[in-house]
Amino acid sequence: MTSERQVYIYIQLPGALESVPAALLKVEKLANGIYVGRFRYGDRYLQRPDAVAFDPFQLPLGKNVHEFTKLKGIPGVVRDAGPDAWGRRVIEHKLERGPADLEEIDYLLNGPQDGAGNLGFGLKVEPPAPKRQYNRTHQLNVLIEAAEAIEEGKRVPVHILEQLDPGTSMGGARPKATIEDENHLWLSKFPEKADRCNLQRVEYATLELARRCGLNVCQARLQIVAGRDVLMLERFDREHTEKGYLRFGLASGLTVLDCEDGYVDRERWSYPLLADNLRRWSVKPEHDCAELFRRMVFNAAVTNNDDHPRNHAMLCREGGWRLSPAYDLVPMPVVSLERRDLALTVGTFGRTASVYNLISQCTRFGLTAEAARAQIDQIVGVVRGWREHFFACGVSAQDIEYVAQAFLPECFFFEVAPGELN
Repeated sequence: MTSERQVYIYIQLPGALESVPAALLKVEKLANGIYVGRFRYGDRYLQRPDAVAFDPFQLPLGKNVHEFTKLKGIPGVVRDAGPDAWGRRVIEHKLERGPADLEEIDYLLNGPQDGAGNLGFGLKVEPPAPKRQYNRTHQLNVLIEAAEAIEEGKRVPVHILEQLDPGTSMGGARPKATIEDENHLWLSKFPEKADRCNLQRVEYATLELARRCGLNVCQARLQIVAGRDVLMLERFDREHTEKGYLRFGLASGLTVLDCEDGYVDRERWSYPLLADNLRRWSVKPEHDCAELFRRMVFNAAVTNNDDHPRNHAMLCREGGWRLSPAYDLVPMPVVSLERRDLALTVGTFGRTASVYNLISQCTRFGLTAEAARAQIDQIVGVVRGWREHFFACGVSAQDIEYVAQAFLPECFFFEVAPGELN
């Protein structure tokens, strides 16, 4: 027995404020449990002079039917517009169904009305009307309480669930909602009861530390709500106009690398490979490859080992695809002093976060060894002052000590791979 479901995909084109029908995705579940997705652009969409490809390489414009088996038959850039890990929990709570009872199309159809990028989903050819206005900062306390109730398995009123936008690709599994404030859209990340420190303030301080290192980082601020910190991240895939918000295309690093979330494609989780693909995607590849190298070095210097492919993205604004601002930068206080690994391959010696490995394939980022070392030295020079910076950002002394092991461990400075010492 096989089954097939379909979803219409809409796009908000560059410079436009309304979405238009663009494509149809049909997903067939075969008897062996394999999913086959079949994607095709609509004829009317292809006739538009302003039509753009969702993904210039996996989904180029044309009448061809594109087939996918990865990600349960969902094209990567389409999955990027769907709910994240937290959003999937909200949907499951709303529908009172578990993951085993839901297909990927269910998550797309019940996902955020204002998800990452410029795509939307529905069961009819014409896109549905917008459901509601954006949340405001005065609603944050109610949203935080609702998020905590979901974490505890308690029921949440439907009208509150509708306010908890089921996620964008910025922020992963942490509870969050989209907030409008002063003509900007912000992704607000809430505290969790299981947090071992004030992660909102720690992440804010880390983002600002990365900015001081010269990285292109998303705009961030802290909002205090009923004595609790909420981290506000500006949505870089939106731009305010007098009549509404422009939306920009977004593709995660997972899509750019053409790989899966899990360990099946783990060998493709790689900074050098991502740099290779930036040369295809980016309209300014040299600049973006050098930026990616700096982010890799910073992640190694602060042990941000949650740097998986979904925490990197490409953004398509008016001029074309570019590496998006950095986001989700959080130090992890790993105990090991002999070795630290990142989520992505760093260089010739795998995922090891040490100087010798950071430099080992620097030419793939367009850098000579001398230039790469200069970048490392500059970033290390700034990161050395992390304690004073965190204190200035209001991180408590207790939390500073909790994350201290993440910063510039001795193994980061190793110049030679251990196996090459003999």
